[in-house]
Amino acid sequence: MEAYLPLLAVIIDRLVGDPRSSLHPVVMIGNLIAFFERKLLKLQHSSLLKNVTGGVLVVLVLGITYGTSWWIMNLLGMIHPWAQFIGGAILLSFTIAPDSLAKAGNEIHRYLVTGDLKQAQYKVGWIVGRDTDQLDVAEVTRATVETIAENIVDGIISPLFYFMIGGVPLAFLYRAVNTLDSMVGYKNDKYRDFGMCSARVDDVFNYIPARVTGILLVLSAILLRLNVYGTITAIWRDAAKHPSPNSGFAEAGVAGALGIRLGGLNYYGGVASQRAYMGTATTVLGPIHIKQTIQMMYVSTMLFTIGITIFLFMGR
Repeated sequence: MEAYLPLLAVIIDRLVGDPRSSLHPVVMIGNLIAFFERKLLKLQHSSLLKNVTGGVLVVLVLGITYGTSWWIMNLLGMIHPWAQFIGGAILLSFTIAPDSLAKAGNEIHRYLVTGDLKQAQYKVGWIVGRDTDQLDVAEVTRATVETIAENIVDGIISPLFYFMIGGVPLAFLYRAVNTLDSMVGYKNDKYRDFGMCSARVDDVFNYIPARVTGILLVLSAILLRLNVYGTITAIWRDAAKHPSPNSGFAEAGVAGALGIRLGGLNYYGGVASQRAYMGTATTVLGPIHIKQTIQMMYVSTMLFTIGITIFLFMGR
């Protein structure tokens, strides 16, 4: 039955979505990280000591997350195989986020097409870290497309990839890795040293899934009759330009498929930051590209889900 668990998890995510609750496992992982951060991070510590305590944070959070999810899955298995199957699918659905990404993108798209730019700026500010109050329609679109594209890796392919290798516990371990990076993996004065281990572990864990995502986006472009040559060219030419060793594969792939250019000038707290360009602009960025990115996300999700289902079924 385990072979069908990813498919059921994707269906649950699509039907139920991602409930907002303090009891959500990812929220609980975030609370665990915050607790240990308060205990371990002392700003007066040396850079070396911050590196060490940051490594301790990673070990503690990953160990507790993996151990807890392993214990829950074994407990469910002792109750009944069906309890383990259904419970495992529900737990796995917490580690993926296609429905959340689609809802966020569709909401911003709706505000853009109805002319409510202010509300679109406000909503896109929920999913990106850059300043959004001065963005025009094209820039709101770019921010939304970049975020959805990047999260195809972090929010879908990576957790499913690690489920394929090590079941629900390893999928949760990956989710803890990604949550650590999103909370402390910043290159600012506070987290540069303390969060270095978290950021590097996240880079390692996403290395293979990011490149698998590039392949999935090429296949998605074929199925959706988008620019396949542009997808391949943009990934080959532009992916390495991204400051992240992994995010460029998804962003460049989407940009090439849609004939748009991502990257450019962003502002963070009023400070300008130039991001390398991805793709070649053959059309002006507009709300339709949000919809097309969501379509590519869903096709990539289903292709990978079907692929790992077949892989697991054949490996029985």
